Amino acid sequence: MDWHFTATAFATAFTIVDPLGMIPFTMATTAHLPREKRGRIVDQAVLVAAVVMAAMGLVGPAVLAYLGITLPAFTIAGGMLLFLIAIDMLFARPTGTRRTEDEERAASAAENPAVFPLAIPMIAGPGTLATVLLLVSLAAGSATRILSTVAAYAAALVVTWLCMRGAARFLHRIGTTGIHVVSRVLGIVLAALAVQFVINGLLQTPLFHH
Repeated sequence: MDWHFTATAFATAFTIVDPLGMIPFTMATTAHLPREKRGRIVDQAVLVAAVVMAAMGLVGPAVLAYLGITLPAFTIAGGMLLFLIAIDMLFARPTGTRRTEDEERAASAAENPAVFPLAIPMIAGPGTLATVLLLVSLAAGSATRILSTVAAYAAALVVTWLCMRGAARFLHRIGTTGIHVVSRVLGIVLAALAVQFVINGLLQTPLFHH
């Protein structure tokens, strides 16, 4: 078992999916719906997000190979994207890697927010999908590493499902301030991981091998 890779996978999965951060989004998106429907919407959202992540993990590496994108290049790009998300988390700003203004307007008109905006782009947004693809690429075909990646995102999705299911209860208990504090701490962790990804990508380039 590659414990270093496993720890990185779990830390990345939980910081990028941000289960606690989904609580206010779930509340805001489903507040106008009946309680029974809220549960079904949360179930659908997490299931759709899981399918999208799995599809990215399966076909993503082949797409990279077809486009001629090297692993170091994708590692650096992924790290830069994660760093931008980390900055948004640290300053409690709505991140453009999850939702744009047009998506916000479309979301307000949607009757069933399970697929959009909860599953995509809130749970399985560009940042999450890029990280899935990055970790699968870094696994380099290792069954143990791939299983670690699957386990990390499965655990993150389960925790996300629990948070979204109990959104009203959690929000009442820890409050908006508590959620912001946790999101900022996760933002610091994500920023450090992002910088490490960029450093690793640079060290893997031919320039550093001469």
